[in-house]
Amino acid sequence: MKTIILAGGSGTRLWPLSREYYPKQFIKLVNRKKTLFQLTLERARIFSSPADIFVVTNERQRFMAIDQISELGLKIPEDNVIAEPCPRNTLPAICYAILLIAESGTSKVAVLPSDHLVEAGSEYKKAFRCASKLADNYLVTFGIKPNKPHTGYGYIKPGEELNFGCKAYKVEKFVEKPNEEKAKKYIQEGYLWNSGMFLFSTDVFLEECEKYASDILEALKEGGLKNYGDVREISIDHGLMEKTNRAAVVSLNTFWSDVGSFDALYEVMEKDHSGNAKSGECVTVDSSNNLIYSERLVAAVGVENSIIVDTKDALLVCSRGLAQRVKDVVKILKESGDRRVETHLTVYRPWGSHTLLEESEFYKIRKMTILPERGLSMRMHYHRNEHWVVVRGMAKVVMQDREFYLRGGESMFVPAGTKYKIENPGKIPLELLEVQIGEYLGEDDIVYFENPD
Repeated sequence: MKTIILAGGSGTRLWPLSREYYPKQFIKLVNRKKTLFQLTLERARIFSSPADIFVVTNERQRFMAIDQISELGLKIPEDNVIAEPCPRNTLPAICYAILLIAESGTSKVAVLPSDHLVEAGSEYKKAFRCASKLADNYLVTFGIKPNKPHTGYGYIKPGEELNFGCKAYKVEKFVEKPNEEKAKKYIQEGYLWNSGMFLFSTDVFLEECEKYASDILEALKEGGLKNYGDVREISIDHGLMEKTNRAAVVSLNTFWSDVGSFDALYEVMEKDHSGNAKSGECVTVDSSNNLIYSERLVAAVGVENSIIVDTKDALLVCSRGLAQRVKDVVKILKESGDRRVETHLTVYRPWGSHTLLEESEFYKIRKMTILPERGLSMRMHYHRNEHWVVVRGMAKVVMQDREFYLRGGESMFVPAGTKYKIENPGKIPLELLEVQIGEYLGEDDIVYFENPD
């Protein structure tokens, strides 16, 4: 079986933890040792070899996906990590990956979102084996057996039962996120939560795409990623599953969460004796039923039923039950052009990361970390001079036509208009302090002479 992992989402409902450049699937959000993306990779390995796993992400995050795959020690070919040139939702993403897989013949393919938390025990394996039997004739989705009337999930109404030795049904209909009254009614009538996971054969998927999304299919067949920006932006649910008469659902009775809000995050985290879910350094006094997620010491006194998320550049305080409204905050910030929607103070790049320490109108100070055997490509600035000081490790520097090395405590000065690049030839991370001085310090004041990084 092949597996497609969808890893291109922005996850802004978990702002300020999750940002556009560093979304929730790449954060060690629940399991402090592994990210949601890495946990999804481990689930994919149940039925697929590393060479049979495909990841669809975007240009901003492709290097994160590759690094986190490497961190697990998986040998997934880099060509299997596909970068969308622009977001087009799940149907075009899946369609493009399916076309690549189909070049090697007919296969059964599982599709997994990378930002969900799923218990992959015996019930999970049983459901996927059952779905594999249906995949030659149906587009199979997985419906989670609800444990409460949740208003944040879509629902599936099972129809005629299919005789495949498990709880499998034709899909009667899909319904959008309901209010609480309707959610209670759906549970009474046997509806299932829509998990966003799928399993089908390449042949069945392409046949149904030809019927209901032929414009997307033909554009991607003809031009591949070159035509990607021209196709419709649409989900697999709206574009295919709600239209086809070959949709089936397998009931999956296991723990599942889309971790789609801080209320959902609170539900999946461990609690103390007062019902507080805490991550980071926290002190609570007469406080209960709170989610506190912090990067520095947070003290809460007499606080109840609240969400407190404290990062180095933003603080969120919200009543539990209103976490879905965080998207309204993100909208306001985005409309005002606030960079904090996109990035943290620490920004991750293919060569490592940079952390903003201080800035004003005419200077900026950053800590730079360059990973072993990586580096900044050749570049130049028109409007700023730069000072670089090595704090740890050894730097290999090329400035104009001169090559030299810098050790701990040594520094260099890069005048505006000077071509330079910095590499880490060593086996440990290279740490530097960068001081930018000039009348314009924007990131677009970089002239690249090699591939941008």
